[in-house]
Amino acid sequence: MDRICVVGCVNVDMVTRVDRFPSPGETIRGKSFGTFPGGKGANQAVALARLGASVDLVGAVGDDAFGKDYLERLAREGVGIEGIGAIGGATTGTATIEVAASGENHIVIVGGANDHVDRRYVEGHAPIIRRASLLLLQLEIAIDAVVAAVEIASESGIPVILDPAPARELPASLLARCRYLTPNEGEASLLSGVDASTPDGLRRAAQRLLAQGVGRVIVKAGSRGAFVAGPDGFELVPAMPVEAIDTVGAGDTFNAGLAYALSRGDGLLDAVRFANVAAALSTTVVGAQGGMPGGEEVRRNLIRRAGQASAGQASAGQASAD
Repeated sequence: MDRICVVGCVNVDMVTRVDRFPSPGETIRGKSFGTFPGGKGANQAVALARLGASVDLVGAVGDDAFGKDYLERLAREGVGIEGIGAIGGATTGTATIEVAASGENHIVIVGGANDHVDRRYVEGHAPIIRRASLLLLQLEIAIDAVVAAVEIASESGIPVILDPAPARELPASLLARCRYLTPNEGEASLLSGVDASTPDGLRRAAQRLLAQGVGRVIVKAGSRGAFVAGPDGFELVPAMPVEAIDTVGAGDTFNAGLAYALSRGDGLLDAVRFANVAAALSTTVVGAQGGMPGGEEVRRNLIRRAGQASAGQASAGQASAD
C-alpha cells in the first residue's frame, strides 16, 4: 500500500455539550466543555494513520502552544508532518462546537494559520503530493489551494477524493478532475442545483454531478449509509447501526476509510462498506478524533456484519422452504 496525501485544515476543537441548542439571543447552561484536536484535514490524516495507512498531511499551524502540541500529537499518531508549517505570528485554527444531546452539532471555525494555506503554499509542497498514490482534500482551506493540489495530482495521474465540506459552489473544471466526490445530501444539493433530500432527488443530483465529469459520486447519508453513483448505476450501501454519542468527525472518518480501502486495492463498493463501518464506530466516542477506529476493529465488525447477513439469508431460505 502506497502513501496517501491529505491537504487540509488543522484546528483545535473547543466542544461544549448541551441538552439542546440555544435560540437566537438565548443563554443556556452547558453540560461540559473540552478541548480536542480537529480540523478536517488533520482528522482525515489521523483516521488514515489509525487504520494503518502511510499518510502525509499538508497544512499549517500557528507558532503558539496549540500548534506545538498539535505537531507532537500528529507525529505520535504516525502522520507525516513534513508538509505542516508553523506560521509566525499566526494562531492555530480553532473550531467552536456545540453538541446537542441528540448528537447533532453546530460549528464555528476561525481559520488562523489555515488561512495561509494558499496556492503558493501548496505548490511549495508539490513533491509531497507527487509521491502519493492518492490525494484526499476538503474545503476548509482556500479554494485556490484546493485547485492547486488537484492540478498537481491530476498532472501526475494521482486519483483525487474530494470531500466538498464545508459546502460551497465549485468550478466545473475542479469537479472534472475528481475521481471520487463524497458530499452529504446538503452538499450534493448545493453542488448540483437539485434537491437531494429525497431518493429520486438524490439520484438526479448525483447524475448531474457525474455529467460534470466526476468519476464516481458517493453521497454520505448518515444512519442510512452511503449512495454510490457512477456510469454503471446507483446503489445504497447500508450503514452499520450504532448508538451515536458524537457525530463530529464521522464524515472525516468515512473519507479516510474510503481512501484507505481504495489504496489497498478494494473495489469501490467494498471500500464504501469499510468506510461506513469506520464512520459508525467513530460516533461512539466523544471528539472528532477520539473515536476514530483502528483497522483491525473495522475489519472485525465487517466480518461480524457479513456473518449476520449470511445467517439472515439462511434463515430466510429455510423459512421459504418451510
